[in-house]
Amino acid sequence: MIESHTRQANWRRANPTKYDAHLAVQRALKSGLLEKDSCEVCGNENVDAHHDQYDDPLEVRWLCRRHHTRLHHYGEDMFPLRSLATS
Repeated sequence: MIESHTRQANWRRANPTKYDAHLAVQRALKSGLLEKDSCEVCGNENVDAHHDQYDDPLEVRWLCRRHHTRLHHYGEDMFPLRSLATS
């Protein structure tokens, strides 16, 4: 086992559930099980997967880097869940 003390490696060790969810999304995208959507806020096609909860790793919201960063900086209620907005 290679010991790494980079910020990224430290985050992975400290957050195994989150890291596993990120890997699940990567695998699902590669296999075609999951497809990217445009940013739910602005429609940008260059998006990141955002997990509101990690218990279902393939339940993600697609946000561009700008809105994903804002969501983490300003809080989860900045952009309400799409399912609640359409209910």
